[in-house]
Amino acid sequence: MNPPSRRPILTRSGQERGVPAPAATPTPSAAYRRPVTERIAAHKALLICFYKPYGVLSQFTPEGKWQGLKDYIDLPGVYVAGRLDADSEGLLLLTNDGKLQAQIADPRFKMEKTYWVQVEGTPGDDALAALRQGVLLNDGPTLPAQARLLDAPPDVGERVPPIRERKSIPTAWLELVIREGRNRQVRRMTAAVGHPTLRLVRAAVGPYSLGGLTPGAWKQVNA
Repeated sequence: MNPPSRRPILTRSGQERGVPAPAATPTPSAAYRRPVTERIAAHKALLICFYKPYGVLSQFTPEGKWQGLKDYIDLPGVYVAGRLDADSEGLLLLTNDGKLQAQIADPRFKMEKTYWVQVEGTPGDDALAALRQGVLLNDGPTLPAQARLLDAPPDVGERVPPIRERKSIPTAWLELVIREGRNRQVRRMTAAVGHPTLRLVRAAVGPYSLGGLTPGAWKQVNA
C-alpha cells in the first residue's frame, strides 16, 4: 500500500514552508541610486542672478528685522550659492545644481568676487598697496587682492536707507577683487588700512555679474 501523499504546508505568502524563497530581483531605483547632483539633467540646471537689496538675508525665511528671499524669488528648488551679508548689497547666485553650488560657494575653488566699496576718506597709494599685498586680520593675513580707486561712483543708485556720512570727511569708491570668503572680509580689510566701509555692493562672482539688474530683480543665466 502506497503511503499517503503529504500536502505541503504553505506560509501566508504562498511559499512552501522549509523551502527558501527565491531571491528578489532589485528594481533599478533600489539597485543604484545616484547622488542628487548627478540625477539633475544638465538642461534642467538653473542659475539665477539676483540683485540683493540692503536688508535682505541670504535665505528664504525672514529673521528679525531682515527680509527673506521669498519676498523676491518664487522659484522652487533653488538654493543660495555663496552668501552675502544682510547689510551688503549686490549679486547673489542661486541654483538647483549641487555641483555648481559647491564650485561657487566653496573657498577651495577660489572663485573671484568683485566688490564696489564706498569707504570713509580717500585711500592713498600706501593703503591701496597694502590691500594688493594682503593685510593682516585677526584670523591671519589675507591673500593679495586687486584694488583700485574708481574715478566715479558706480551706477547703483542710493541705498535704502541711506548711509551715514560725516560732512567733514569725504568718501571714495574702491573696486576690490578677492578670492577668499571670510566672514565680513572686505569690511575688515578696508578698516585695517584706515578706511572703514560705508557701503558694500558685490558686482560679480566669477563670470557672472549684475549686468544691468536693479535692486530686487533677478534673471536666469546659462550655467
